[in-house]
Amino acid sequence: MLEFICCSLLTIFPDYLFRRFKQGKRIGQEITLFSMWYELRYGLSACFVLTVSLITTILYFHPSTQNVSSYFRTVTILPELSGRVEEVMIVNNQSIKKGEPIFRLNDSRQRAAEATASANLIELESAELLARDDLRSAKANLDAAEAAYEQTSDEYYRKNTLFLENSAAVSAREVERLENLLNERQAGIDAAKSAVTSATHRLEAQIPAQRQSAEAALHQAEIELSKMTVYAGVDGRIEQFDLRVGDYINPILRPAGILVPSDSGRTRFQAGFGQLSAQVIKPGMVAEMSCITAPFKIIPMVITNVQDVIPAGQIRPSDTLRDPQDNPRPGTLIAYLEPLYEGQADGIPPGSRCAVNAYTSNHERLQDPDLGTAAYVGLHVIDTVGYAHALILRFRSVLLPFKMLVFSGGH
Repeated sequence: MLEFICCSLLTIFPDYLFRRFKQGKRIGQEITLFSMWYELRYGLSACFVLTVSLITTILYFHPSTQNVSSYFRTVTILPELSGRVEEVMIVNNQSIKKGEPIFRLNDSRQRAAEATASANLIELESAELLARDDLRSAKANLDAAEAAYEQTSDEYYRKNTLFLENSAAVSAREVERLENLLNERQAGIDAAKSAVTSATHRLEAQIPAQRQSAEAALHQAEIELSKMTVYAGVDGRIEQFDLRVGDYINPILRPAGILVPSDSGRTRFQAGFGQLSAQVIKPGMVAEMSCITAPFKIIPMVITNVQDVIPAGQIRPSDTLRDPQDNPRPGTLIAYLEPLYEGQADGIPPGSRCAVNAYTSNHERLQDPDLGTAAYVGLHVIDTVGYAHALILRFRSVLLPFKMLVFSGGH
């Protein structure tokens, strides 16, 4: 309507003035409802063409969309293990800081596992003490075996020497007995060395390995025990939380509630523009935004990024080929916007529905001294008609409460 009024001031209104004051025709006599088309045909035709051209220029070079929102991420409150609720530390709609406990499950089984792992460590400490005693005993047995071997060896060599000298004091039977006894003493030394080696290996290898295994089991038990208490991973607000002591929580089938992070969706908005605007929407463009949650307020924005893919083309591998004609709608070009000035969008709740106008600026191109006259005038016209679009956004912002509360019956 605003574009039509502006165009009529340049077409229909001058045509009417010419007919009225130059030709002397009057409304209601020569100019009637039936003769209006014939009398004002040039102005009406020019107004229609100019209105369509103006609207096309405005909507193409200064695109707008009402598909704007600030999407935010929610965190599902779930334990890693199933269990029955033992204690609830918070209530619904409560703000919570990172690391604060939310609820605790029954942990009797995990505490028993932790106690068992701690007892295993204590048992290994006792086993280490016994292994040290065994090592000392084995070394003592080795010393005794070596001393017995030395004594038997001396006696064997002494009597063997006498036997070789044909002494009648030593018999061959006695020499053979000492030789067998010497071998027996050597076997005792080997057995004692094996006992020392076995005790050393048990003390230096087996028990440390068992201790590491027991410490790992204790650490695992402590981790399992810590999982029974659910903590907040980020700062946020608890929503849809109605947990009671005795409820059974399953990480797959039954979540406990939702945590809305405090910084999620704040001061960052996503706008879906038509695909026809793909050649116009660029990072750095200035825009204006009006939200339902903040009527009568126009927020200066800037486009920080433009998604280089259109969601309508997204596919998921399946056993059927994708047919382009099955796409339900063409999809939009997604642009990311942030407030031009810090703090201006702080009062906009995440998820708000908004409308955005983006404005093409040719200020730098107009500074080019080699720019032709036609291009200079055309770029000036493109920048100037943006004011009409900005004025329309303000009219919509002012009329929005009346439209939603009165004319549409909204609440």
